[in-house]
Amino acid sequence: MSDDDLLIDRDRLGPGVLEVTFNRPERRNAFTKQMYGDLRTLWEKTADDRSVRVVVLRGAGGKAFAAGNEISDFVEADAVDYENWIREMFERLWTLPQVTIAAVDGVAVGGGLAVATHCDLRVATASSRFGYPIARTLGNALSGTVLYRCQAIFGESLTREMLLASRLVGADRAHGVGALASVVDDATALDAEVADLAAGIAQASRATIETTKHQLNTRAAAAEASIEGEEELLREVYGGPDFAEGVRAFLAKEKPAFGS
Repeated sequence: MSDDDLLIDRDRLGPGVLEVTFNRPERRNAFTKQMYGDLRTLWEKTADDRSVRVVVLRGAGGKAFAAGNEISDFVEADAVDYENWIREMFERLWTLPQVTIAAVDGVAVGGGLAVATHCDLRVATASSRFGYPIARTLGNALSGTVLYRCQAIFGESLTREMLLASRLVGADRAHGVGALASVVDDATALDAEVADLAAGIAQASRATIETTKHQLNTRAAAAEASIEGEEELLREVYGGPDFAEGVRAFLAKEKPAFGS
């Protein structure tokens, strides 16, 4: 696969390394429905590809890993059904038997952060930032499973800060709570760090890695299960006036005026 919006490279960072680049730098690599669909298909194929030991995800342009979703896609679909469909892609990424690495250079927010937190490891440049500023932008809400992954990776305190205060968290603070395996100076150092990680993983026991991932994911699945009535709750949010105003303002490139 080598689509304009998704670039796929094998072995650039070492044998057995599948590199996936989100390639919409003019839109800060915001995900489209087509990109989500292509990623879903890619994970299904990769799960059975024994030649791949490591999957690396990154964004093009040096300003963003990915800055959320292409908001216009929500206008053309039932928002909750669309979110549920996206979440299925996250789950396929999360359950890949290979080790997955998010190589972050720039902002990772919204859907971009959701992708990063569904990877096994994250490395980032020092200028990178992370968050879910949706309370000040779109007026929507996260699904319980996506929220749990953020809480599991960044801890409850930073997760609350991201969502309730709409603050972005810098790479230094993210590294301090263990959300990042390492922080490097620039894109060149990021490539070197990812290549070094991948080389070590390629020499490791596949049985150990796959068994460990299965154990960890099975334990996490019970904790991150959606709460009772969550879909109805999300439908109220997505069908409410705040989300309608958030989408309108975003598409009009205006600041939203949420109700009291």
